[in-house]
Amino acid sequence: MTTPKDAIAQLHDNPRPGPVQMLNLLQFRRQAAGHDMTGQECYAAYGRATAPIFARVGGKLVWMAQPEQILIGPDAARWDLAFLAEYPDIAAFVTMLDDPDYRAAMPLREAALSNSRLIRMAPLPLG
Repeated sequence: MTTPKDAIAQLHDNPRPGPVQMLNLLQFRRQAAGHDMTGQECYAAYGRATAPIFARVGGKLVWMAQPEQILIGPDAARWDLAFLAEYPDIAAFVTMLDDPDYRAAMPLREAALSNSRLIRMAPLPLG
């Protein structure tokens, strides 16, 4: 399994030009770790704290959905929220990750989630 540090190094090694999309699959904790709120509430606090940084680097939300049913895949892989975020390029995403205010908000994300996936995507033309 790739460590977060290895994954960030791989981002730098693959600076493909153009937009980068990040697929987020999130499973919230019932109770946020170390906080007096639900995982969903804690993730919302993370979102409020990081939204200005996301906007400043040129990020935009492409779509957001609440998964309802797994048709193909392990039943145990339950997700509470799925969304696709787009950045102008990989440098914008890395800039966000390196921002001190973003890093300060990361503990909220970690406290909120019991499981997650972040998958780098290359947008393709439709049709």
